[in-house]
Amino acid sequence: MSATGGSKAVIAALAANLTIALFKFVAWAVTSSSSMLAEAIHSVADSGNQLLLLLGGKKSRREADEAHPFGYGRERYVYSFIVSIVLFSLGGLFALYEAWQKFQHPHGIEGRWWWVPLAVLIGAIAAESFSFRTAIREANPQRGQQSWVSFIRTAKAPELPVVLLEDFGALIGLVLALCGVSLTLLTGNGIYDAAGTACIGLLLVMIAIVLAIETKSLLLGESARDHVVQAITAAITANGAKLIHLKTLHLGPEEILVAAKVSVPLNSTGAQIAAAIDEAEERIRAAVKLSCVIYIEPDIMVNQNSETEGK
Repeated sequence: MSATGGSKAVIAALAANLTIALFKFVAWAVTSSSSMLAEAIHSVADSGNQLLLLLGGKKSRREADEAHPFGYGRERYVYSFIVSIVLFSLGGLFALYEAWQKFQHPHGIEGRWWWVPLAVLIGAIAAESFSFRTAIREANPQRGQQSWVSFIRTAKAPELPVVLLEDFGALIGLVLALCGVSLTLLTGNGIYDAAGTACIGLLLVMIAIVLAIETKSLLLGESARDHVVQAITAAITANGAKLIHLKTLHLGPEEILVAAKVSVPLNSTGAQIAAAIDEAEERIRAAVKLSCVIYIEPDIMVNQNSETEGK
Protein backbone atom coordinates (compact mmCIF):
# COMPACT_ATOMS: atom_id res chain seq x y z
CA MET A 1 0.00 0.00 0.00
CA SER A 2 1.42 3.34 -0.96
CA ALA A 3 1.47 6.30 1.31
CA THR A 4 -1.40 7.75 -0.68
CA GLY A 5 -3.42 4.68 0.15
CA GLY A 6 -3.86 5.89 3.71
CA SER A 7 -1.71 3.34 5.56
CA LYS A 8 -1.17 5.83 8.39
CA ALA A 9 -4.92 6.14 8.88
CA VAL A 10 -5.33 2.35 8.81
CA ILE A 11 -2.62 1.81 11.44
CA ALA A 12 -4.06 4.56 13.67
CA ALA A 13 -7.51 2.97 13.42
CA LEU A 14 -6.08 -0.49 14.20
CA ALA A 15 -4.29 0.71 17.33
CA ALA A 16 -7.39 2.55 18.55
CA ASN A 17 -9.75 -0.36 17.93
CA LEU A 18 -7.59 -3.00 19.59
CA THR A 19 -7.31 -0.89 22.73
CA ILE A 20 -10.99 0.01 22.75
CA ALA A 21 -12.10 -3.59 22.17
CA LEU A 22 -10.21 -4.78 25.25
CA PHE A 23 -11.83 -2.21 27.53
CA LYS A 24 -15.29 -2.81 26.07
CA PHE A 25 -15.01 -6.53 26.78
CA VAL A 26 -14.00 -5.74 30.36
CA ALA A 27 -17.00 -3.42 30.71
CA TRP A 28 -19.35 -6.09 29.32
CA ALA A 29 -17.89 -8.74 31.63
CA VAL A 30 -18.61 -6.71 34.77
CA THR A 31 -22.00 -5.27 33.74
CA SER A 32 -23.56 -7.69 31.18
CA SER A 33 -24.55 -4.67 29.06
CA SER A 34 -25.61 -5.79 25.56
CA SER A 35 -24.60 -2.41 24.13
CA MET A 36 -21.10 -2.94 25.47
CA LEU A 37 -20.92 -6.44 23.97
CA ALA A 38 -22.17 -5.14 20.61
CA GLU A 39 -19.60 -2.35 20.72
CA ALA A 40 -16.83 -4.78 21.71
CA ILE A 41 -17.62 -7.06 18.76
CA HIS A 42 -17.81 -3.95 16.55
CA SER A 43 -14.28 -2.99 17.61
CA VAL A 44 -13.02 -6.54 17.03
CA ALA A 45 -14.58 -6.51 13.55
CA ASP A 46 -13.00 -3.13 12.82
CA SER A 47 -9.59 -4.37 14.00
CA GLY A 48 -9.87 -7.38 11.72
CA ASN A 49 -10.88 -5.09 8.89
CA GLN A 50 -7.79 -2.94 9.31
CA LEU A 51 -5.61 -6.06 9.28
CA LEU A 52 -7.33 -7.14 6.06
CA LEU A 53 -6.65 -3.73 4.48
CA LEU A 54 -2.97 -3.94 5.41
CA LEU A 55 -2.78 -7.50 4.06
CA GLY A 56 -4.42 -6.42 0.81
CA GLY A 57 -1.93 -3.59 0.46
CA LYS A 58 0.98 -5.99 0.96
CA LYS A 59 -0.34 -8.54 -1.54
CA SER A 60 -1.04 -5.86 -4.14
CA ARG A 61 2.67 -5.03 -4.35
CA ARG A 62 3.57 -8.40 -5.88
CA GLU A 63 5.20 -8.23 -9.30
CA ALA A 64 3.21 -9.14 -12.40
CA ASP A 65 3.67 -12.71 -13.57
CA GLU A 66 2.53 -14.96 -16.41
CA ALA A 67 -0.77 -15.76 -14.71
CA HIS A 68 -1.46 -12.11 -13.84
CA PRO A 69 0.30 -10.01 -16.49
CA PHE A 70 -1.26 -6.77 -15.25
CA GLY A 71 -0.15 -7.33 -11.68
CA TYR A 72 -2.01 -7.67 -8.40
CA GLY A 73 -3.17 -4.11 -7.79
CA ARG A 74 -6.80 -5.16 -7.48
CA GLU A 75 -5.99 -7.20 -4.37
CA ARG A 76 -6.75 -4.01 -2.45
CA TYR A 77 -10.26 -3.96 -3.90
CA VAL A 78 -10.81 -7.63 -3.06
CA TYR A 79 -9.82 -7.20 0.57
CA SER A 80 -11.88 -4.02 0.90
CA PHE A 81 -14.91 -5.95 -0.34
CA ILE A 82 -14.20 -8.66 2.25
CA VAL A 83 -14.11 -5.90 4.87
CA SER A 84 -17.67 -4.89 3.97
CA ILE A 85 -18.83 -8.51 4.37
CA VAL A 86 -17.10 -8.83 7.76
CA LEU A 87 -18.62 -5.55 8.94
CA PHE A 88 -22.08 -6.68 7.81
CA SER A 89 -21.95 -10.16 9.33
CA LEU A 90 -19.69 -9.98 12.37
CA GLY A 91 -20.57 -6.41 13.32
CA GLY A 92 -24.09 -5.60 12.15
CA LEU A 93 -25.87 -8.95 12.30
CA PHE A 94 -24.30 -9.91 15.64
CA ALA A 95 -25.44 -6.62 17.18
CA LEU A 96 -28.99 -7.17 15.89
CA TYR A 97 -29.00 -10.69 17.28
CA GLU A 98 -27.77 -9.47 20.65
CA ALA A 99 -30.44 -6.74 20.66
CA TRP A 100 -33.16 -9.31 19.95
CA GLN A 101 -31.91 -11.45 22.83
CA LYS A 102 -31.90 -8.46 25.17
CA PHE A 103 -35.42 -7.44 24.12
CA GLN A 104 -36.53 -10.95 25.10
CA HIS A 105 -34.85 -10.78 28.51
CA PRO A 106 -34.16 -7.14 29.47
CA HIS A 107 -32.26 -6.39 32.62
CA GLY A 108 -30.72 -3.30 34.09
CA ILE A 109 -27.10 -2.53 34.91
CA GLU A 110 -26.50 -3.02 38.60
CA GLY A 111 -23.68 -3.43 41.07
CA ARG A 112 -20.67 -1.38 42.00
CA TRP A 113 -19.31 -1.43 38.43
CA TRP A 114 -22.23 0.55 36.96
CA TRP A 115 -19.89 3.41 36.07
CA VAL A 116 -17.47 1.27 33.99
CA PRO A 117 -19.48 1.34 30.70
CA LEU A 118 -19.75 5.13 30.88
CA ALA A 119 -16.01 5.53 31.46
CA VAL A 120 -15.14 3.09 28.67
CA LEU A 121 -17.53 4.69 26.19
CA ILE A 122 -16.27 8.21 26.90
CA GLY A 123 -12.67 7.01 26.53
CA ALA A 124 -13.56 5.17 23.35
CA ILE A 125 -15.14 8.31 21.88
CA ALA A 126 -11.88 10.17 22.52
CA ALA A 127 -9.78 7.39 20.91
CA GLU A 128 -12.08 7.05 17.89
CA SER A 129 -12.09 10.83 17.46
CA PHE A 130 -8.29 10.75 17.21
CA SER A 131 -8.46 7.94 14.64
CA PHE A 132 -11.17 9.79 12.68
CA ARG A 133 -9.13 12.99 12.69
CA THR A 134 -6.12 11.09 11.35
CA ALA A 135 -8.22 9.64 8.52
CA ILE A 136 -9.61 13.07 7.66
CA ARG A 137 -6.12 14.60 7.56
CA GLU A 138 -4.90 11.76 5.32
CA ALA A 139 -7.89 12.13 2.99
CA ASN A 140 -7.98 15.92 2.63
CA PRO A 141 -5.06 16.23 0.16
CA GLN A 142 -6.71 13.66 -2.13
CA ARG A 143 -10.24 15.00 -1.63
CA GLY A 144 -9.41 18.53 -2.75
CA GLN A 145 -12.61 20.49 -3.35
CA GLN A 146 -14.86 17.42 -3.45
CA SER A 147 -17.57 16.84 -0.89
CA TRP A 148 -17.06 13.90 1.44
CA VAL A 149 -19.84 11.95 -0.26
CA SER A 150 -18.28 12.54 -3.67
CA PHE A 151 -14.83 11.56 -2.38
CA ILE A 152 -16.07 8.26 -0.97
CA ARG A 153 -17.95 7.48 -4.18
CA THR A 154 -15.09 8.32 -6.58
CA ALA A 155 -11.93 7.40 -4.63
CA LYS A 156 -9.86 4.74 -6.38
CA ALA A 157 -7.82 3.83 -3.30
CA PRO A 158 -10.31 1.98 -1.07
CA GLU A 159 -8.54 2.20 2.29
CA LEU A 160 -9.37 5.79 3.19
CA PRO A 161 -13.11 5.54 2.39
CA VAL A 162 -13.27 2.31 4.40
CA VAL A 163 -11.52 3.82 7.43
CA LEU A 164 -13.53 7.05 7.20
CA LEU A 165 -16.84 5.19 7.15
CA GLU A 166 -15.75 2.78 9.87
CA ASP A 167 -14.59 5.58 12.17
CA PHE A 168 -17.69 7.66 11.48
CA GLY A 169 -19.88 4.65 12.17
CA ALA A 170 -17.90 3.85 15.31
CA LEU A 171 -18.39 7.36 16.70
CA ILE A 172 -22.14 7.30 16.00
CA GLY A 173 -22.33 3.79 17.49
CA LEU A 174 -20.53 4.92 20.64
CA VAL A 175 -22.95 7.80 21.09
CA LEU A 176 -25.88 5.41 20.63
CA ALA A 177 -24.37 3.00 23.17
CA LEU A 178 -23.77 5.85 25.60
CA CYS A 179 -27.39 6.93 25.29
CA GLY A 180 -28.67 3.38 25.75
CA VAL A 181 -26.47 2.68 28.77
CA SER A 182 -27.23 6.05 30.37
CA LEU A 183 -30.99 5.64 30.04
CA THR A 184 -30.73 2.10 31.42
CA LEU A 185 -28.78 3.36 34.43
CA LEU A 186 -31.27 6.17 35.02
CA THR A 187 -34.41 4.06 34.66
CA GLY A 188 -33.23 0.58 35.56
CA ASN A 189 -34.93 -0.63 32.36
CA GLY A 190 -32.76 -2.80 30.09
CA ILE A 191 -34.97 -2.05 27.07
CA TYR A 192 -32.97 1.13 26.46
CA ASP A 193 -29.75 -0.88 26.40
CA ALA A 194 -31.33 -3.27 23.89
CA ALA A 195 -32.58 -0.37 21.76
CA GLY A 196 -29.08 1.13 21.66
CA THR A 197 -27.72 -2.24 20.56
CA ALA A 198 -30.32 -2.52 17.80
CA CYS A 199 -29.48 0.96 16.51
CA ILE A 200 -25.77 0.05 16.44
CA GLY A 201 -26.57 -3.08 14.43
CA LEU A 202 -28.68 -1.18 11.88
CA LEU A 203 -25.98 1.47 11.54
CA LEU A 204 -23.28 -1.14 10.84
CA VAL A 205 -25.46 -2.94 8.31
CA MET A 206 -26.07 0.32 6.40
CA ILE A 207 -22.36 1.23 6.36
CA ALA A 208 -21.47 -2.29 5.21
CA ILE A 209 -23.95 -2.04 2.32
CA VAL A 210 -22.47 1.30 1.20
CA LEU A 211 -18.95 -0.15 1.32
CA ALA A 212 -20.01 -3.26 -0.58
CA ILE A 213 -21.60 -1.19 -3.36
CA GLU A 214 -18.58 1.07 -3.77
CA THR A 215 -15.95 -1.69 -3.66
CA LYS A 216 -17.99 -3.86 -6.03
CA SER A 217 -17.82 -1.05 -8.57
CA LEU A 218 -14.02 -0.94 -8.20
CA LEU A 219 -13.79 -4.71 -8.58
CA LEU A 220 -15.82 -4.61 -11.78
CA GLY A 221 -13.41 -2.04 -13.19
CA GLU A 222 -13.74 1.74 -13.16
CA SER A 223 -12.34 4.21 -15.64
CA ALA A 224 -9.89 6.90 -14.63
CA ARG A 225 -11.33 10.09 -13.20
CA ASP A 226 -12.42 12.83 -15.59
CA HIS A 227 -9.40 15.08 -15.11
CA VAL A 228 -7.05 12.12 -15.80
CA VAL A 229 -8.94 11.23 -19.00
CA GLN A 230 -8.75 14.86 -20.10
CA ALA A 231 -5.00 14.96 -19.45
CA ILE A 232 -4.50 11.76 -21.48
CA THR A 233 -6.62 13.12 -24.34
CA ALA A 234 -4.63 16.36 -24.40
CA ALA A 235 -1.34 14.42 -24.39
CA ILE A 236 -2.38 12.22 -27.32
CA THR A 237 -3.66 15.09 -29.45
CA ALA A 238 -0.83 17.50 -28.62
CA ASN A 239 0.91 16.87 -31.98
CA GLY A 240 -2.27 17.27 -33.99
CA ALA A 241 -3.28 13.59 -33.98
CA LYS A 242 -6.99 12.89 -34.04
CA LEU A 243 -8.27 10.67 -31.25
CA ILE A 244 -10.90 8.18 -32.43
CA HIS A 245 -11.68 6.69 -29.04
CA LEU A 246 -10.08 6.25 -25.64
CA LYS A 247 -10.73 3.73 -22.87
CA THR A 248 -9.14 3.65 -19.43
CA LEU A 249 -9.33 1.08 -16.65
CA HIS A 250 -7.91 1.09 -13.13
CA LEU A 251 -5.69 -1.97 -12.66
CA GLY A 252 -5.21 -0.82 -9.08
CA PRO A 253 -5.53 2.45 -7.17
CA GLU A 254 -2.29 3.87 -8.61
CA GLU A 255 -2.15 2.11 -11.99
CA ILE A 256 -4.32 2.48 -15.08
CA LEU A 257 -4.63 0.77 -18.42
CA VAL A 258 -4.86 3.20 -21.35
CA ALA A 259 -6.21 1.91 -24.67
CA ALA A 260 -6.54 4.44 -27.48
CA LYS A 261 -7.13 4.46 -31.21
CA VAL A 262 -5.67 7.40 -33.15
CA SER A 263 -5.78 8.35 -36.80
CA VAL A 264 -2.60 8.65 -38.85
CA PRO A 265 -2.13 10.08 -42.36
CA LEU A 266 -2.56 7.62 -45.21
CA ASN A 267 1.01 8.07 -46.45
CA SER A 268 2.69 7.54 -43.05
CA THR A 269 5.50 5.01 -42.92
CA GLY A 270 5.77 2.35 -40.22
CA ALA A 271 8.72 4.18 -38.68
CA GLN A 272 6.78 7.45 -38.54
CA ILE A 273 3.78 5.77 -36.90
CA ALA A 274 5.98 4.03 -34.32
CA ALA A 275 7.78 7.28 -33.51
CA ALA A 276 4.46 9.13 -33.12
CA ILE A 277 3.13 6.44 -30.77
CA ASP A 278 6.32 6.51 -28.67
CA GLU A 279 6.08 10.27 -28.35
CA ALA A 280 2.41 10.05 -27.35
CA GLU A 281 3.24 7.51 -24.65
CA GLU A 282 5.96 9.77 -23.26
CA ARG A 283 3.53 12.71 -23.15
CA ILE A 284 0.89 10.60 -21.37
CA ARG A 285 3.33 9.46 -18.70
CA ALA A 286 4.51 13.04 -18.21
CA ALA A 287 0.94 14.32 -17.89
CA VAL A 288 -0.42 11.63 -15.55
CA LYS A 289 1.00 10.90 -12.11
CA LEU A 290 -0.40 7.38 -12.12
CA SER A 291 1.54 4.40 -13.44
CA CYS A 292 0.27 3.66 -16.95
CA VAL A 293 0.09 0.57 -19.12
CA ILE A 294 -0.47 2.05 -22.58
CA TYR A 295 -1.69 0.52 -25.83
CA ILE A 296 -2.18 2.86 -28.78
CA GLU A 297 -3.63 1.52 -32.03
CA PRO A 298 -3.07 3.56 -35.22
CA ASP A 299 -5.82 3.78 -37.80
CA ILE A 300 -5.74 5.23 -41.32
CA MET A 301 -7.31 8.63 -41.81
CA VAL A 302 -9.64 8.26 -44.82
CA ASN A 303 -10.66 11.91 -44.94
CA GLN A 304 -11.06 14.87 -42.66
CA ASN A 305 -14.34 13.69 -41.17
CA SER A 306 -14.10 9.91 -40.95
CA GLU A 307 -11.62 7.18 -40.11
CA THR A 308 -11.73 3.44 -40.44
CA GLU A 309 -12.63 1.68 -37.23
CA GLY A 310 -10.17 -1.19 -37.53
CA LYS A 311 -12.75 -3.85 -36.81
